[in-house]
Amino acid sequence: MNQDPLQNLRLSHPAHFLALGFGSGLSPVAPGTMGTLATLPLVWLLALSGQTSYLLVAVLACIGGVWICGRTARDMGVHDHGAIVWDEVAGMLLTMIAVPVTWLTLLVGFVLFRVLDIIKPWPISYLDKHVHGGAGIMADDILAGVMACALMHLFIYLGWLPAL
Repeated sequence: MNQDPLQNLRLSHPAHFLALGFGSGLSPVAPGTMGTLATLPLVWLLALSGQTSYLLVAVLACIGGVWICGRTARDMGVHDHGAIVWDEVAGMLLTMIAVPVTWLTLLVGFVLFRVLDIIKPWPISYLDKHVHGGAGIMADDILAGVMACALMHLFIYLGWLPAL
């Protein structure tokens, strides 16, 4: 009988705590969605700090996420286990770069990011299949976040969402 990969993790370990999306990745139902939901208060708080701070945290989440997710995957002995949701955290942060934070923009950004992350249109699907390790865990969600951000800004430009 195989050991449960979650038994190799400790929420007291900083990489594990972050990789599990502050514990949200432990949800038995839709852990990626729960990780994205857990990011929404962080998006709101960071938006209050200004665009420079927001962008810095988003970039650090992406760069640091390669190590965080890679380390946690190695400790679990499973590549991209469903409980690893830091990639969703980083992707949602990217989605909302320079977007005014309202309940409507959070909802639209959440839906866009989740749809792109779940259906994985090309080139997201290519990255998902061909990049491995921590970079592989992060790459598809980073691209989904960038694409969702581009769509958010297009919607703002078209007047479908409120501008800054």
